[in-house]
Amino acid sequence: MGAGRLYVTVAAGGFRRYATYRAATAAGVFTNTVFGVILVYTYLALWDEKPHLGGYDQAQAVTYVWLGQCLYATLAIQGGGAEKDLMDRIRTGEIAVDLYRPADLQLWWLASDLGRSLFQLLGRGVVPFAFGALFFPMALPAGAGPWLACLVALLLAMVVSFAIRYLAALSVFWLLDGMGVSQAVMIAGVFFSGIVLPLNAFPGAFGDLVQVLPWAAQIQMPADVLMDEIDPWRAFAFQAAWAVVLLAAGRLLQSAATRRVVVQGG
Repeated sequence: MGAGRLYVTVAAGGFRRYATYRAATAAGVFTNTVFGVILVYTYLALWDEKPHLGGYDQAQAVTYVWLGQCLYATLAIQGGGAEKDLMDRIRTGEIAVDLYRPADLQLWWLASDLGRSLFQLLGRGVVPFAFGALFFPMALPAGAGPWLACLVALLLAMVVSFAIRYLAALSVFWLLDGMGVSQAVMIAGVFFSGIVLPLNAFPGAFGDLVQVLPWAAQIQMPADVLMDEIDPWRAFAFQAAWAVVLLAAGRLLQSAATRRVVVQGG
């Protein structure tokens, strides 16, 4: 089996795995929709007080909410993607089996996580977004170009999200427990991704800072691309740059970790 075909098969396996959790997917769709409605009315009240907050009008703010709910599970904003399984395998020592596979460790887990992300986008993200478009005024583009550009931004966002979580997972080689790291990933994801409030609404120098951190590539960039608030190529360059930096850092950390594999409990 060729290398490319192998990773496509791994991605398909990740997709099928999450597709089996039908009850959890249905519950996730319901939860994201309910939280979307709550956030929309919160945003509408906030934008009534501060029109054009962050450069958005109300329709754009509503669009941002529903895109965020669409991407919440897709990008594993609070963790819970492939990195969770990887942490468990490192902790139990099963990672030794992964290292003997005739496949690149990082690419294997990236492919698996992309499969998971694609299922979460289709299975859990589309319905809340469609609900929002049906019942609330949203700033959606009429032409196909912005939608296609947004899909590219979403793919890059998936890679950046994985790269952040992969670095966190590899830390378990030294920490031997992933609980604290998982909590740190969750807090950083919620605060810096913009899932609660658009990053461009943060004030002053702090607002400038959060918009250049890698988490900005996850929701802020796809949202701004979809709503034509940023040149798509500028967004792609920002996302791709962080993807390269983080994946390279992950490869360096992986190299250091696999030179001192610590098997705990087996």
